[in-house]
Amino acid sequence: MTINNLSNFYNLGKFLNANRNAMRGYSGQPHYLVAVDCIVFGFDGEHLKILLVKRGLEPEKDKWSLIGGFVAEDESPDDAANRILKKNTGLEGIYLEQLQIYGEPKRDPIERTLSVGYFALIDINKYQTQINDDFHAEWFLINDRPKLIFDHDKMVIDARKKLRYKAALHPILFEMLPKKFTIPQLQILFEEVNDTKIDTRNFSRKISSTGLLIKLEEKDKSGSKKGAFYFKLDKKKYAANFQAFLNLIPNLKSI
Repeated sequence: MTINNLSNFYNLGKFLNANRNAMRGYSGQPHYLVAVDCIVFGFDGEHLKILLVKRGLEPEKDKWSLIGGFVAEDESPDDAANRILKKNTGLEGIYLEQLQIYGEPKRDPIERTLSVGYFALIDINKYQTQINDDFHAEWFLINDRPKLIFDHDKMVIDARKKLRYKAALHPILFEMLPKKFTIPQLQILFEEVNDTKIDTRNFSRKISSTGLLIKLEEKDKSGSKKGAFYFKLDKKKYAANFQAFLNLIPNLKSI
C-alpha cells in the first residue's frame, strides 16, 4: 500500500468514526413537533382587525385560534406558513414576516410543540373575495377579539408590538391600504396600530416629508363637501426607502 493510500485510508477512518459519534449524539436527543401560527392583521379603512378561525381538532376544538398548522417534513417554516394561510383562508401573495419562536414546554398539552409565529398585513377590502365562508375565517376588532387558545393571545400582543415598532421605522403600513387613499385614512391606520390619537397637523407634515406619496387630482367627498385628496404610494421610493424610512412616530406621547 502506498503512502497516499495509507493517508486516504486513515482519513476515511477518522471520517467514519466522527460520523458514528455524531449519529450517537443525534439519536440521544428528544424530538419535537414544529408548527407555524399566523397573526393576520387587516385594515378596512376605519378599524384594525385580526383574522381568526375555530380550531378543528382537540384539545380546544371549536375555540378561537390563530391560523396555524404543522410544518411538513419537506418544507421550511416560511413555506408552511404560506401553505397553511392559503389552505385555511384562501389568502396568498400577501405581506408575511416571521415574528419569533414560541417554545414553552407545556404550551401544547398534547405534545411538545415549537411554534414559529408570523404576522401578515392586508387591506381587508382588497382580499375580501379571497376570504369566504368555505374557510370559516372571521374578522374581529383587534381590541374586541375573543379569548384565544394556548399562548395565542401572547402572540397577538407580541405581533402588535412588533408592528408598532416597524411602522415607526419602515413604510410597512402601506401594505394595509388600497392603491389610492387619503391622509386621514392613513392617520386612522397609524392610530389604530398604536392605539392612540395623533395630532393631525404634525402627522400630515411628517408623512408629506417622507416623499413617498403622490398626490392625485381626485378627491374623496364621502366625509365632507370639501373632501380630501387621494394619494398613491410611489412604489420606486417605497422600495428604496423600506430599510431607511424616516422615523414617523419617534415619541407618540409628544405628538
